[in-house]
Parts: sequence; C-alpha cells; structure tokens
Amino acid sequence: MERKTARLTLLIDPRKKKLFEEICAAQDLTPSQVVRRLIREYVIEHADGRKLPAWLLARRAADVADKDG
Repeated sequence: MERKTARLTLLIDPRKKKLFEEICAAQDLTPSQVVRRLIREYVIEHADGRKLPAWLLARRAADVADKDG
C-alpha cells in the first residue's frame, strides 16, 4: 500500500465538479477516493506488459470485492 502521498492538481468545469462531488457524497465516498480508484484502474488497464506491484493489484481486488459486496 502507498505510504506517501503526492498532490495532483487538475482543472475541471465547475458544474462537473459540483455534480461529481454530489455523486461521490451520495455514495459515501470522497472525490479523492474515486479519483484514486480511477487512476488505479487506468494504470492497470493500460500497463502494456509492465510488471505491476502486488500492492496495486491487491488494492484493485479489494475494490472489486467492495463493488460486489
């Protein structure tokens, strides 16, 4: 599991941001949790043969279990 954090700054249309935050709140998730999950899934799907660390794949398995749960 990741031990340190790094900041990612992005620009987004204010209306999309508001809607995104509302949907996250309705699912009892923070926007950061959702963005981290999206990035993790993107990296795994587009690894192009790279060997991915076990902690990354284990976190994805936990995400899938949470969705199915």
